[in-house]
Amino acid sequence: MARLSLRAKILPTGTEVNLDNIAKKIGSSLKDGIVLSKYTKEPLAFGLYFINAEFSLDDKEGQMDSLENAVRSIEGVGEFEVLGVSRASVDAK
Repeated sequence: MARLSLRAKILPTGTEVNLDNIAKKIGSSLKDGIVLSKYTKEPLAFGLYFINAEFSLDDKEGQMDSLENAVRSIEGVGEFEVLGVSRASVDAK
């Protein structure tokens, strides 16, 4: 099955939110073959940072919705924006 690589911008609800804790919670809440591959904290403006995250997920129906729902359910997450999606690999069978 093909895998997708997805980059997303995850904005916190405020400057006092710990982005590392949010990333850990996101990573532990994912299921159904969705993985938080890596993330970085990037400056946005006036002391506000966001999470620039890369996810790996199966190329099947419902995966994007599952990812978005899981991320948005985490306390401290304000916005979730998909920056890009690409096909990562295809298993030969």
